[in-house]
Amino acid sequence: MKRVVITGAGTINALGHSVPETLEAMREGRCGIGPLEFRDVERLSIQIGGQVRGFGAEGRFNRQQMTLYDRFTQFTLAAAKEALAQAGLEFSGELSARSGVVLGTAGGGVGTWDDNYRSVYEDGKNRVHPFVVPKLMNNAAASHVSMEYNLKGPSFTVSTACASSNHAMALAFQMVRSGMAPAMVTGGSESMLCFGGVKAWEGLRVMSRDACRPFSANRNGMVQGEGAGIFVFEDYDHARRRGADIMAEVVGFAMSSDAADIVMPSKQGAARAMAGALADAGIAADRVGYINAHGTGTTANDKTECAAVADAFGPHADRLMISSTKSMHGHLIGGTGAVELLACIMALRDGVIAPTIGYQEPDPECALDVVPNEAREAAVEVALSNAFAFGGLNAVLALARI
Repeated sequence: MKRVVITGAGTINALGHSVPETLEAMREGRCGIGPLEFRDVERLSIQIGGQVRGFGAEGRFNRQQMTLYDRFTQFTLAAAKEALAQAGLEFSGELSARSGVVLGTAGGGVGTWDDNYRSVYEDGKNRVHPFVVPKLMNNAAASHVSMEYNLKGPSFTVSTACASSNHAMALAFQMVRSGMAPAMVTGGSESMLCFGGVKAWEGLRVMSRDACRPFSANRNGMVQGEGAGIFVFEDYDHARRRGADIMAEVVGFAMSSDAADIVMPSKQGAARAMAGALADAGIAADRVGYINAHGTGTTANDKTECAAVADAFGPHADRLMISSTKSMHGHLIGGTGAVELLACIMALRDGVIAPTIGYQEPDPECALDVVPNEAREAAVEVALSNAFAFGGLNAVLALARI
């Protein structure tokens, strides 16, 4: 099997419009969650989120592109531009023919759905734009990235709720590791912060009205975010031959299904995914120094995840650093694992552990080192990135310093 490394990264999210901006915000423990600003927000019970501000899509894309790009696609293309520029890859010939793009999203073009439902039901219009379907479909972002960068190999979208990005990145990892593709563009994006998107989530009664406080005893729910994280996964030998700057190595992956409940998580399923990722990587549990937790800030998720970590790591669980960056950028649903992977790269490459901000009160059921409120400097050899989705779908990536 081939070794797989990350040679490019790009993002846009509530913390920043680039990777350097985002990592700086994570180091500072800065919160990107604030009052939402969009039409009819006053009709919502939940009025906070990790909204991307100052994006300026009209300055990035022309008029024709804007008719085809939902906001989640716009985020994807902006992040992909940064990732491909850093990787320094140009796809032509055999590299173009064999390389592809696998992205994750849960909702796809939610904003487009919302706008056009308004147009038909509220404004009484009988026609919509002919490009509504290609704009809202979940594979739109992946297709536009493939066209923009001449990626003619495997190209598709994965949709597994909050695990979408991790599943997508895992498939990209497996394709490069098997030799199927020399390089893959991967990650995920989401933009559900519109009236219809937030109103639907309100119905679940899992949303906080004031802040995301993962692992804190007084946590009261999750907070939605939006944005994208895009990476270039590349064959290690290919990257070395061209002198690429290698950010980290992807060394393992595992997925599991709870097969239990559509919304309530299972510690057994999560523990099996973490243990499986280490087994796939051939790495002992005591080599892991940091876990970027799923850490949504709901009572059930946080205590279940801590119990799963204890099961998977045994006595070593007490020596692990675990943090949830959702406390800063919000829960990007299908795109969340991609933005959170940046925290793992920062831990491995820079020796900086992103904090769990908003932590106020210890919870006996979350009695692990959750890196409360302030970033920490520490040498980390191996990191895990957890994603646990509605439907009991678990996906865990293992990364190593290189």
